[in-house]
Parts: sequence; C-alpha cells; structure tokens
Amino acid sequence: MSAQGPSTGSPAAADEPPDALRRLGWVAVVVALPAMAAALALDAHAVAGAASQDWPPFVLVAGLLAVGIVAKSDGLFDAAGTVMADVARGGWSLYLAAAASVAVVTAVLNLDTAVVFLTPVVVVAARRRQTDETPFLYLVVFLANGASLVLPGSNLTNLIVLGRVHEAGSAFAGAMALPWLASAVSVCAVVAALWWRSLRRAGPRLVEPAKWRAGAGLAGVCAVVVAMLTLAPSWEAVVAIGTGVAAAGWTVRARRVRIGDLRATLNLPLLCGLFLVAADLGTLGRVWSGPAHFLAHASTVLTAVVGAAASVVVNNLPAASLLAARAPAHPHALLIGLDLGPNLAVSGALSAVLWLQVARTVRARPSALRYTAAGVLVVPVSMALALLALGAVR
Repeated sequence: MSAQGPSTGSPAAADEPPDALRRLGWVAVVVALPAMAAALALDAHAVAGAASQDWPPFVLVAGLLAVGIVAKSDGLFDAAGTVMADVARGGWSLYLAAAASVAVVTAVLNLDTAVVFLTPVVVVAARRRQTDETPFLYLVVFLANGASLVLPGSNLTNLIVLGRVHEAGSAFAGAMALPWLASAVSVCAVVAALWWRSLRRAGPRLVEPAKWRAGAGLAGVCAVVVAMLTLAPSWEAVVAIGTGVAAAGWTVRARRVRIGDLRATLNLPLLCGLFLVAADLGTLGRVWSGPAHFLAHASTVLTAVVGAAASVVVNNLPAASLLAARAPAHPHALLIGLDLGPNLAVSGALSAVLWLQVARTVRARPSALRYTAAGVLVVPVSMALALLALGAVR
C-alpha cells in the first residue's frame, strides 16, 4: 500500500467517474419512492416516526457541504493547511497533527464536519510539505469514523440508536471512552503502517503564502460550530442549512462560486435517495419485529458484526434506523459495528460519500478500491480492540 514518492495528486486505482455518485442517487430515489408509497399505505404513523428520526443528518450534511464550498472559495482551507504544514517538522509530525485534529473535531462536532472541513486542509498541508498526500487523505475518512464513538453527537448514527435506549450523554461517554481511544489509536496505527515509507519522506515547506478572505465562509464555519456546540441535533441541522443557503447565495451572487459547482458538491439526488432508503428501513423496523428479535438473542460480538455488515450493505444511517427501530439489547456493541464497519466500503457511511466529493474539490484522487483494500485491515483491528475495551469497562 505504500506510495512511491511525494506527489501533488495521490496515485489511486480506478478513480470513479465524477457523475457516478449522482447516478447512484437517482437509482436510490427510483427504488425507494415506490417502497415509501407502499409504506405510507401500510402504516403512515411508522413512516412519520422513521422520517422524524432520520431527517436531521441529511439536512445537516447539505448545510455543511454548502458552507464547505464557500469556505474553499474564500481560501480558508488553503490557509489552515498552510498553518498545519508550517508547524510540522516532517511527515510523521504532520501525520500526528492531522490525526489529533480529526479526532478532536470528530468528537466535539461530528464526523461529517471533520470530513468536509479537514479533508482539504490535510491534503493542502501534505502538498505544502511536499510529501505524499495519500496517507493523509485516507486517515481523515478512516479516523472520522473510528473517532466517532465517544459522544452522542460525534456520529448521527449514535443519536439514532441512543434515541431508543434513552441513555444520558455523560453515561454514554463514560462507557465508550475506552473503546473510542482503542479505536482511534488502532486506526491511526494501521494507516501509518500501510504508508510508513511515505511518511518518512517530506520536503522543505513551500514558501508561497496562502491567500484567503474573512467573508461568508468564515462566518458560516463559525455559525455551524457554535450551533453544534450549543443546540440539539434538529436545531443544528436547521442552523446549518440556513447558514449554508445564505453563504452559498451570497458567494454565487459575488461570482466566486458557480451554481454548477454548488449543485455537483451538494449532490441532492444522493442525499434524498439515502434519506428515502433510511426512512423505508426505519419503517420496516417499526412494523416487523425480526431484526429486534434477532439482536435480542445475539452476543455483543455478533451484534457488532451485524451492524458492520448492515452498514456496508445499506449504509449505516439506514442500518441504524432499521436495527434501532426498537431498543437493541447491546446498543454499545451495535454502535461499534455501525460506526467502524463503514471503513470497509465507501457505501458504508455518508461520511465516505462526502469524502469522495470533497476530496475531488481539491483535485485529490480518492479511490473506492483503495479504500476497501485498506479497510480490510482497518476494520477488524479497530473493531476487535474496541470490543475488548468495551468488555473491560463493563
């Protein structure tokens, strides 16, 4: 897995076509709409319950993406990446700084925020240190998932599951602190082991200054951060989408962002399609007791494996909506599977889809094949250590 030298664009196998995610979104819409119509005829109350449980993540992500493209147009990511590169002494210290940033932003805000805002930052930082950006690119997405176990708001999947078990945030943090640490450290270690040769090499810092402006992008980032630190998830989503629409509208009017670029970044067909799938599966979980009955008799390890497998097959937000439609017997183990399992395939989490989109805005070349090749090692190691840590605190 180790790259052969520094580059401005990481080598990647089988780069996906730019419109593949949009086509996938339209497929999801076409498949999910008839199922939604049938579900409404069967049990409209269950549909309403599933939709109310699932809408905040998707609205929040749309707002984050809009704010992100405005921040990029204002040069904020270039400026932040420059600061990170200037502080680091070499490849390894830059890697540790990137890992700490991703872990903290994921834990305090959430993984989607970390992916949208930090992917371009660490890529820019790697380029400015003239080192291979590949390990930094994959570190962001793997660690965003791996470091999302500690607080309810760190991963919106956590909120879906905890909404059924009514566990206080402080109690959840106490139970998951050690699994979170085990997961985050193991993800960093595996990614570093895969690309250790690249991390040993770093050139001198590039001296060109980064140009940026304090405008709508900075205001939008500040507004979203404050909302995430102070508001409930539904209100976070409302503030994020309102801020994103306002910032994007202002920037499009100033002709610093094109409407076509904004449409491509938001990819509304994919967001809408995933939301419909999540609502359909959440409805299924409410009217069919099969998943709840199976999980009630499963061990903690099997519960985590089922969560991981379901996330890869249908994405972790729809999987959480299905598996937590009724209170699960082992919610913490289920979340280990739902939060860490998506590192096996880009289909597993919305964060990976965002990563694919955002990375391309800075001309990086993420690869779904390389993602899975690394994830085959990342997932079993991180899940095993997280489950061992969970058993130790019980």
